[in-house]
Formats: sequence, C-alpha cells, structure tokens
Amino acid sequence: MRVIVGLGNPGREYQGSRHNVGFLAVTELARAHRIGLAVASGDLVSGTGRVAGERVILALPQSYMNDSGGPVARILDATGAVASDLLVVSDDIDLPLGQLRLRLAGRDGGHRGLRSIAQALGTTEFPRLRLGVGAPSGGEGAEDHVLGAFDDSEWTTVLDMVSRAVECMAVALTRGLSVAMSIYNRREAAVQDDEAEEAR
Repeated sequence: MRVIVGLGNPGREYQGSRHNVGFLAVTELARAHRIGLAVASGDLVSGTGRVAGERVILALPQSYMNDSGGPVARILDATGAVASDLLVVSDDIDLPLGQLRLRLAGRDGGHRGLRSIAQALGTTEFPRLRLGVGAPSGGEGAEDHVLGAFDDSEWTTVLDMVSRAVECMAVALTRGLSVAMSIYNRREAAVQDDEAEEAR
C-alpha cells in the first residue's frame, strides 16, 4: 500500500499559501478519486481508498510544516508501511512556478517539512514529488515567500501544475515511480527547454 502525504500548514490563514501546495495537490487527488479525508487524530487528516484499483492512504499532517515527521512516522507504523512506500508532496522554491520533479530519494534542500520527516524516519530514502513555487523576488525572504499567498495572476499556472501532479501520482501508483519519473520529469524538462527557446 502506498502512503501519499501532502505537506502544508493547518489553519485558514495558510490556505492559498505557497507552502500549502502539497495539501492542495493531495486534496485534489482525493477529490478526483472520491476518497474522503477526515480527522484521524489530533495531528492528521487522512483517508483510504483506491486510485485506478490501487489501494492508497492519503494524509495531511496537521502539526505544522516543521513538525511533519511525527504524524508521518505514526501513520507508517500504524499501517505497517516503510519509507519506500511513502510519497511526500511538497512545495519547492528552487523550481520555477509550475514545474514538477519526482525523485526516489534525496536531501531536503532546506525544506523543513522534508527535514522533519527524514529525522523522524531516520532516512532520506523516501520518494518525493516537488511542486515549483518559484524563488523569492527582490528583498523578500524565503520564509515570507512560502508563507505568502499566490498572486491572482499565478493561479492558472498553479492549478495546471496541481492537475499534472494528480496525473503523476496516479501514474506512480498504477505503473510505478520509475515510469512516472520518465514521463513527468522528461515532460517538465521539455517545457523548460521550450521556455528557454522562446526567451531567446
């Protein structure tokens, strides 16, 4: 069974923020496949269902981003899943807005939610799908950037990215992570090449 975890911060004040795009993508996956999400404990919203016949647990930690590791470790323990069964969906300021990147493992890249999960699990060997929210501009700090809301002009790109993320997660579940990587990482690279060509 695959466990897919979307990262974000609980509370209405963080809805629509860049840091919560992981919440948004996993919530949209749940909606698309009619998987109900409900409070499972004080620090976890989750639901179990099927995506194209594959059984999956979807989860949104409610412990704030920097402490995501505790709820993730507990849901793995409760289900008997291991780190390699996990897919963590998070924002990434090192990717341009709208870009996806799926990896089987890796460093946290300064992302405190990923760092918390790695510390709680004792390993960085867990898959992650990163959603690009773009880098801070001007004198804006990274924390203010990720906690800030997307601009109105960005939402079309954000929603398109979330739609592709839902497709990517479904492919990862049904055809495997390697296949999903070969499709979506290559697709994202092609988009970047096209954008660079247009800018010349």
